[in-house]
Amino acid sequence: MTRARPPSAFGLYPLVFLAGVAALCWEVLWQLEASLAIGVSAKGTSITLAATMGGMCLGSIMMGRLLRARTVEHPLRVYGSLELLVGVTGAFFLLPGFRTLERVDGGLYVGHPGLAAIAHFAGIVCILGPATLAMGATIPVLGLMARATRSSIATLYAVNTAGASLGVLLVSFVAIPHLGIELAVTATACVNLAVAASCWLFRIRTKASLEEAEHGEALVGTPERYGALVVLVTGLISLGLEVAWFRALRAAFLSTTQAFAIMLVSVLIPLAVGARLAKSFADKRVPLGTILVGAGAAVLLATPVVERFDRLTSASPLGFWATNALWLGASLAVLGPSMVLLGVCLPWILREHAAPHAWGRLYAVNTLGAVAGSLLAAWVLLPAIGFARTAWLLGAAPLVVGVAMLRGRVRWAASAVFASTLAVAFFGESGIGRDRVQGNFNSPVTRVLAFDEGPNSSVAVAETKRDGRMLVIDGFVATGQSIGTHYMAWMGRLPMVLHPNPRSALVICFGTGQTANAVRSEGPASLDVVELDPAVLRMAPLFTANQRVLDDPRVHPIVMDGRAWLRRTDHRYDVITLEPMPPNFAGVNSLYSREFYELAAARLNPQGLITQWVPFHLLSVHDALSIAATFQEIFPDALLWIDPNGGTGILVGRKSGGVAPIGQEWPGLARSGISRDMSPAEVRSRVALAPSDLARYARAGEIITDDNQLLAYGPQRHREYVLTENLGNTNLAVLLRLAEGR
Repeated sequence: MTRARPPSAFGLYPLVFLAGVAALCWEVLWQLEASLAIGVSAKGTSITLAATMGGMCLGSIMMGRLLRARTVEHPLRVYGSLELLVGVTGAFFLLPGFRTLERVDGGLYVGHPGLAAIAHFAGIVCILGPATLAMGATIPVLGLMARATRSSIATLYAVNTAGASLGVLLVSFVAIPHLGIELAVTATACVNLAVAASCWLFRIRTKASLEEAEHGEALVGTPERYGALVVLVTGLISLGLEVAWFRALRAAFLSTTQAFAIMLVSVLIPLAVGARLAKSFADKRVPLGTILVGAGAAVLLATPVVERFDRLTSASPLGFWATNALWLGASLAVLGPSMVLLGVCLPWILREHAAPHAWGRLYAVNTLGAVAGSLLAAWVLLPAIGFARTAWLLGAAPLVVGVAMLRGRVRWAASAVFASTLAVAFFGESGIGRDRVQGNFNSPVTRVLAFDEGPNSSVAVAETKRDGRMLVIDGFVATGQSIGTHYMAWMGRLPMVLHPNPRSALVICFGTGQTANAVRSEGPASLDVVELDPAVLRMAPLFTANQRVLDDPRVHPIVMDGRAWLRRTDHRYDVITLEPMPPNFAGVNSLYSREFYELAAARLNPQGLITQWVPFHLLSVHDALSIAATFQEIFPDALLWIDPNGGTGILVGRKSGGVAPIGQEWPGLARSGISRDMSPAEVRSRVALAPSDLARYARAGEIITDDNQLLAYGPQRHREYVLTENLGNTNLAVLLRLAEGR
């Protein structure tokens, strides 16, 4: 170091904090854009995660080795240059890169579908590679900055992680809702550029010799053989638990984008607190093995509570902000203790080393563990043993390592903690998948007929006395075959009877199969069924209402994201119908956006029709209006049909008008030999809005796009919480009033 008095580290904190804000903003935007480019799926998420974390791992190793042979006089300028690289690549290459990948995906799949996964990984690596390499490279540089200010790398790491937690909230609740994706990208890049400019203006000089850099602080003296093992295990456990616990929390909080943000923040905040406490624990010479034992014990004790989160929390409308505050508070209280203790370990080990190459290597090992933990949990453990036992196994890992690091009576005490907390977890298991299914139901589940935990989601078929047999996906009753399912058949029948000669049809989202069966009963020559989760197709025989539609040789089931299929196939259809998960759920905006409807229109034959589900009971008035406005912008010859049993809306449209406006002719109703539960007169009478009336109704809505993500992030949700009891009636009242011009 120079002999001059070292500058204070307080000037670094805002810069490192803002860099963390930008980093998590980028990660949220990357995941969102990747889902649009290659489809919503566990495979796509895994590819993006592996590319992101792999780039950060490689960047930290490369920078550590680069700095090993050099003396860095201005570490803050190096940090600023890395932030500049992140901002520039994000601003200029992110969106064009993913649009190019989307085109490559569509073209490649037709001729070489086996190469699609390779192309996905290679494309995402090219798009995210420079930014992720730069992000990973900042870790060794943080160490140099800490040394230059006589601060601690653990403290700077904590500040950076705290910024990351704020970044998740800002991008989810402010940037995307109010700016849209394109401007959110620009705003995030500006944060990076501001950090970069400040780093060049804020001068910190250091001339650390290589000899000085090779000596660590020797704070507690963690055995060398345990250092890499600890950071590997804690990385693996942290990300593995995110996957396992988030699966359960989705059942309690619903799968909205805001819920995902809350869950992520409930992990990041404790990790930041843990990093901040690392110095205090080390200075007090608390054995690291004790901290690991505490972390594992906290995981085992928390898991029975996480299993019952669907009972402890409620989806009742407390208001948008109150509900999210409740979710965050509950998550922090239960997940926080284990994540704080896990968050201590990496910064602790980093403090015991002073060489940049050691910092880079340790961060890389931790990152590799994180990738392994997330992939292992999602693709191996969850499908094999379920989320509760996955959490037990992950919680046991730090306990085993911690016990091995301790000696004497402390080891025996830690072993007793291990045994007792494992017993609590075992005897506290709630029987998910055997005796119960997570979710908020009108009456208790009386029987679980099937249960599957896969990489995409948890899928169950369960029965209650009130609602009968239901298909439950991540705690949400996606569909059933008794109460409130009448509209499902007419999702399939309406476009078929409006078309003069429907020969080819596509159903996106299978559910219980009632829509697909209705399409099949109208006599097409070919029917494609696209479903994201293979477990849904495997459970089809449990629903007698579909009359084993998948066994029909005319029916071709396809496991894929529905939008991705439309982009990849060269088939043309007379009829397309879809009933996805609720429009406000994460990822579903892509099946209601203008870009989706443009893609669907390109796959329709002349006079082809498309049908879209409008669940008035789950939508704010603004969102219902916006769905209608977006649909009719691409399919101007459209009508709105209201099911007589429950008031569910069904939009039916075509891209070009016929001789008469849609709804005036129903050629399919005259076909003989087809049994329907409504007469031709009843079917016609349920048309609530003809094309001109629908246009008047939709005038008050906004156009939903991939950029504004209106259904997933729309700011009006901050004012209108969508799950109110009378929302269906409110929507229908607005519909009638606007249709009449009042």
